[in-house]
Amino acid sequence: MSAPGKRTAKDTKITDMLYNCYEAYSENATLGDEIFAKISARFEEIAAELGVNLDMSGILADVKTSFRLRLGRDYAASRGEYLNARIIAAYLGFDFIDAADVIFFTEDGKFDAEKTNNLLRNRLKSHQNAVIPGFYGSMPNDTIRTFSRGGSDVTGSIVARAAEACLYENWTDVDGFLMADPRIVDNPKIISSLTYRELRELAYMGATVLHEDSILPARFAGVPINIRNTLNTSAPGTIISSHCQTTSPITGITGKRGFAAIAVESDGMNVEIGFVRRFLSVLEEHRISLEHMPTGIDSMTAVVAKDSIAPIREKLMADICRAVNPESVRITDGLALISVVGNGMRSSPGMAGRIFNALAKAKINTRLINQETNEISIIIGVDEADFENTIRAIYAEFEGEPK
Repeated sequence: MSAPGKRTAKDTKITDMLYNCYEAYSENATLGDEIFAKISARFEEIAAELGVNLDMSGILADVKTSFRLRLGRDYAASRGEYLNARIIAAYLGFDFIDAADVIFFTEDGKFDAEKTNNLLRNRLKSHQNAVIPGFYGSMPNDTIRTFSRGGSDVTGSIVARAAEACLYENWTDVDGFLMADPRIVDNPKIISSLTYRELRELAYMGATVLHEDSILPARFAGVPINIRNTLNTSAPGTIISSHCQTTSPITGITGKRGFAAIAVESDGMNVEIGFVRRFLSVLEEHRISLEHMPTGIDSMTAVVAKDSIAPIREKLMADICRAVNPESVRITDGLALISVVGNGMRSSPGMAGRIFNALAKAKINTRLINQETNEISIIIGVDEADFENTIRAIYAEFEGEPK
């Protein structure tokens, strides 16, 4: 279970309320009590509307005491999932399993996959049906720790692996994975099936239905994932598995803004041993993640998140100059990356030509091109101002393809 979301556009998410409440208790107990009263009312309302026979007052009182004792921000953030799962377990008449008892992290805060899988598998054997809150687990000292992103999706995948499930259904608020962002493309097609690898590519580059890390446990165990819509239960959704049949070379189109390109030029770079290593070591020293790196004979470009270099631009350029003594170094901002993903591209001649012809017709200038070695995605760099038009142009080129 996830935490309850917004009821209206002007509503506040429960998780945000929990964070605010926890911070308020550190400064003003009265204000903390006021916010917690609103949180309690939300959950009591949910239980009442479902007709659940559950003493929420005692459960909420325990949580409130823990807030006052300052048990940590992760503990506070996780209570939305915890309380929601308690209610739904009572509503369904299922057992409740606290994620803190079966999901584990190591001393350095990393998810302990094998310990979790072994203990959770044994625990599940004694339950016919159970409800488990998502998003969190426990540290070796028994404090609560949350997953950084996509927490409830990750937990679902972990449980699917431990249960040796034949299918992991992930219920959300859309009919499935869409071929493009509906805020950019009108009524994009639903992707009926895609592979784990295609999903990872799409999710990493901006598709938000399922976080890329959330598929790893299910993928490891070979459990297919079915994205379904809670608000439209008749929709078949999207199936994600190791292999899928496709009739279209393109599975999806997605992208992100906010990148910068660090371009380095140096004659003879291709024959200078250690040049690339020294260049990348500068990024490593500044803890800058590398998104993509197109190269030529005498040039290379590191594409990075613009925000990651904002405070250190001048020092970064100076360090690069000292490390590789290039003929020129320049940083270009305002870059967006578009990812065109599809297993079918491997066996479809002329794919790149179709994509770039579509962009030429739309008068969009391509700043960089990078095709992955697995041949299932092409990354295109464009000016941020052309971000949406690029996605529309590529989608229009392939929207007639059956999927």
